[in-house]
Amino acid sequence: MKEDFLHYIYKKRLWLDNPVRLTDGRTIEIIDTGQHNHDSGPDFFNAKIKIDDIIWIGNVEIHINSSDWYKHKHNEDPAYANVILHIVYKHDKSVFTNSKTEIPVWEMSFPQIIFNKFEEFRLSDEQIPCTGYRELIEKEIFNISIEKMGIERLEYKSEFINELLLKSTNDWEYAFYVSLVRSFGAGVNSDAFEQLAIKTPLKILRKYSDNIFKLEAILFGQSGLLEIASIDEYVIKLKSEYIFLRKMHDLSPISATNWKFSKMRPSNLPHIKIAQFASMMTFFHGLFTTIINNPDYKILKKIFKIQVSEYWTKHYSFGTITDKTMSGFGNIAFETIMINTVAPFVFSYYKENAIEDSQSKHYQLLRSLKPEDNREIRHWKTFGINPSNAFETQALLHLKKSYCDKRKCLKCSIGQHIMQQINNL
Repeated sequence: MKEDFLHYIYKKRLWLDNPVRLTDGRTIEIIDTGQHNHDSGPDFFNAKIKIDDIIWIGNVEIHINSSDWYKHKHNEDPAYANVILHIVYKHDKSVFTNSKTEIPVWEMSFPQIIFNKFEEFRLSDEQIPCTGYRELIEKEIFNISIEKMGIERLEYKSEFINELLLKSTNDWEYAFYVSLVRSFGAGVNSDAFEQLAIKTPLKILRKYSDNIFKLEAILFGQSGLLEIASIDEYVIKLKSEYIFLRKMHDLSPISATNWKFSKMRPSNLPHIKIAQFASMMTFFHGLFTTIINNPDYKILKKIFKIQVSEYWTKHYSFGTITDKTMSGFGNIAFETIMINTVAPFVFSYYKENAIEDSQSKHYQLLRSLKPEDNREIRHWKTFGINPSNAFETQALLHLKKSYCDKRKCLKCSIGQHIMQQINNL
């Protein structure tokens, strides 16, 4: 038995008790179940119940056993002083508030079929627990859930941006800079790129935005990779320039040990990505302005033309020459940055600055991108779902990771709908 299950039964009013009776025999009426609280404190706020012709308004707490009240030390917590009803699966002890007031207890019963299905989902070996019940999901319910999951995904990704804003006294351009640079790491080296961005002030890079050589000298020097580079003529020039610029701007590099190289395609090596980062800084200010004012896919695609310097057209790392490198910024890299950085940033910026966005630009940007193709999305395809754009794939990824994998079926609107359908059979 899980408290989440009891929350669901109470919230959806699926209890069997009719009439509802307290453990002392009194009959009560649940006029309003109250507002479900997902933070600390009682489980439901501002419920309205009627006991002995008297209407009470207050909070409701739900436990498996009555004695859990004391196990969780609610009797010592003033936040629980206004609990007017204690709902339990099993009543094993009378409970009192910190002011010694006894709380009415309801030992709630529920349909066994719903509990059986809840346990089936919770213990399922399927990647998607409700596999097998696809026919019970109405299209409208699924579409509404996908919309909600897509927004939750953007909010989740915005948390990193909010942390950067706190650290930078609400500097949005800096937050965008660090977020965007982090995305060049493609997961494996994201932390290293974040450290590189933090250790390399944006104002210095903007100062040299018209000089790709100086940008590369600063960034490769700051990355620590120049210290372990195979020596050739270009490396010598970069080192000389970095020594000069480092002293001028009082810079300090990160350690080269931050970078990962194993089992990596040459085009994803840190050297190529840093070269792309340097190229991006030549048009960063225009990119930031466009993203704030008009984050349109076609416009961004035209702006986001990353051309590495000549050296990197024939090198994947320092010292080793190759005929031709895959050093360009392809569609996959571009769309990954749009999905993971640009769309969450626009979402965060518009929300924080209360900008009215009648066109939902962050959603439209995601909807203009092709659906992602990965293992998680393929699970949904076996479920019968074929997403048509990146907003939908992001929503499905969030649904899978935050609900299906954690078996939070009763907090998922799709799972709730299936449960209600089963109960109505």
